[in-house]
Amino acid sequence: MMYASRALLTAFISTMLFCTAVHAQAKKTVKPDSVKTAPVEVRVVDSKKLPRKGEQIIFQSQKTKKVFMGRTNAAGTFSLSLPQGDDYTVKVKSLTDTSQYGTLNVPQLQTNQYFKDALIVDIEYEPARLFTLDDVHFDVGKATIQAASYKQLQELLEYLQWQDSVNIEIAGHTDNVGKDDDNLKLSLQRADAVKAWLIKKGIAPARVTANGYGATQPVADNATEEGRRKNRRTEVRIL
Repeated sequence: MMYASRALLTAFISTMLFCTAVHAQAKKTVKPDSVKTAPVEVRVVDSKKLPRKGEQIIFQSQKTKKVFMGRTNAAGTFSLSLPQGDDYTVKVKSLTDTSQYGTLNVPQLQTNQYFKDALIVDIEYEPARLFTLDDVHFDVGKATIQAASYKQLQELLEYLQWQDSVNIEIAGHTDNVGKDDDNLKLSLQRADAVKAWLIKKGIAPARVTANGYGATQPVADNATEEGRRKNRRTEVRIL
């Protein structure tokens, strides 16, 4: 689950997608040795126009569903090539979600044509600062991480490896079943378990803070089982 960025990203689609579509027109020049893939240069910036390092951008063919992707460098850019004659759905991969950004058209070339210049794709993206790790689970009443959680923890690890200047808080939460003190203790132990896993994988301890909030910050009604399930959660907060 991702909070905060989706509405902002949607607003950017309406203001930037059409600029990108116009900006991404191919220049076709006659040349016998035609190149049938289009060079694409991707640039990602935040709302202050500063480059976004480590952002993963996905281009999915609407014809074949094949996926092409890249990740931005310190300058917020990367390059790739896309086959001609197709529309590509452009997606931004966040920590726990993938948001559709827009569509890029790569024109169909004639036999004696090629792409002279790269297509430029400019993306303005402000990432969320709060994520819920929906697929991180623990044994009942314990801080033992279940094996099914490691896939999402690996995504968190890779995120921190790419975003090497980012510090995070791991926030543990419980439902309201049981004593308050016990819930606070358990939520902290679970947050500490996630922190310990990240440190074991090479993340510097100073980059990760672990806190437990028990049942003090519910996001749903504890009167129902579904509500209690939602309240038993682990969050990542970008500091």
